[in-house]
Amino acid sequence: MARKSRKRRTGQGRQGKDRGEGQLRQYEATFLPGLLPFVRRELVALGARVLNEAEDSLRFSYAPAEERLLELRRAAAVYRVLQFPVPRPKALLGHEHLSYLLRNISEVAQRFEAEEQRFRFGAAGGDSPVFQRLAAEITGGTGLRHDDEQGELHVRIHPGGPGWEVLLRITPRPLSARSWRVCNMPGGLNATVAASALDMLGAHGVERHLNLMCGSGTLLVERDRSGPYDTLTGVDLSVEALECARANLDVAGISGVELLHGDATRLPFPEGSFDRISCDLPWGDAVGDHGLNAQLYPAFLEEAARISTEDARMLVITHELRLFERALAVQSQWRQEEVVRVFHGGHRPGLFLLSRSA
Repeated sequence: MARKSRKRRTGQGRQGKDRGEGQLRQYEATFLPGLLPFVRRELVALGARVLNEAEDSLRFSYAPAEERLLELRRAAAVYRVLQFPVPRPKALLGHEHLSYLLRNISEVAQRFEAEEQRFRFGAAGGDSPVFQRLAAEITGGTGLRHDDEQGELHVRIHPGGPGWEVLLRITPRPLSARSWRVCNMPGGLNATVAASALDMLGAHGVERHLNLMCGSGTLLVERDRSGPYDTLTGVDLSVEALECARANLDVAGISGVELLHGDATRLPFPEGSFDRISCDLPWGDAVGDHGLNAQLYPAFLEEAARISTEDARMLVITHELRLFERALAVQSQWRQEEVVRVFHGGHRPGLFLLSRSA
C-alpha cells in the first residue's frame, strides 16, 4: 500500500526516533463530557501516563503496542499525535516533515480494510490549495484516497505546541461505534456511557445482574465485556427491542444471556433474586412519555427493591432528573450514593448509583 521511502540521513533518523518512533508516543483520547474520570482510570490501568486533561479530551503518552488502545471502551476515539515545529501547514510539505507524516499515516492505515483506504481532513481551511497539495502527496505516498465525506482515516490538523499538530485517528471508525451493534432502537444508549455506568455499579464476579428495559442490549453487552458474572438477564416490554438485543448479543458472540418479555413494574421474579440492577429509563422524548414517567418511576423503584437483595446496588440512567429525584425522595428502599452527569445526544442525563437502604 505504502510507497517505500528513501533511506534518510542519520540526523533525520535520530529526529524521527526522538519524535516517538519505536519509543514513547503521544496520543489524544476524546470522549463525552462527564466521562473523564472513567477514561483516565482505564488509560492508567493500561500503563498510560496522563499529560493534560480537558472536558472532552485527554493527552497521554504510551509505550506498549498501540493495538492495546483499540480495546478502550470508555473513550469515543483515540488519535496518534504528531508534532511539527513549523509556522504554518505549508511547511508540512517539506521532505523531512512529509516523510514522517506519510510513514505514520501508512502505519495507522495498515490495520484498515481494503474498502477503508480513504482519508479526510479535520482542519480549518481544509479545502485550501495547501491542503489540496497535502492531500495529493498523501495519496501519492500511501495509496489512500482523499474523501472528505466518507474518509475513514480522520486527519486533524491544527496549531499546537511550538508549531502545528497532526492527529491521526487510529481506527477507521470511532471506538464508540461498536462492531457488534447491528441493530439499534430509538434512544439507544451510547456504549461508552454504558461501560462507564457499569464501572460505577461495580462487578464482583458472582453477581446476578438484571438489566431492566434493556432495549437494544447495550448494557448487557458492556456488562459481559466487564468481566465474569453468575447470571445476566435482560427484560423489556417491547418484543422488537428484545429481538434487537438478541441480534447484538449474537454478533458480539455472547451466549447464556436470558432475555425476557416483561413489565419492569411487574416482574416474574421472586424476592431477593438479583444483587446488581442496571436500567436506562425512558426519558420522555425518543422513548416514553413525560406524563407516564411520573407513574412509571416510583413503581419501577418499588419493584426493583422487591426483587433485589438487601445489599443490592442499582445504576439508573435518566434525563428526567427532577422527576427521578422526586421519586427517590418519597421512597425509603433506595439510597442515592453518587450521581454523574454526562452529555449524551444533546441531553445531559444523570448516572445514579443507588444502594438498598438499611
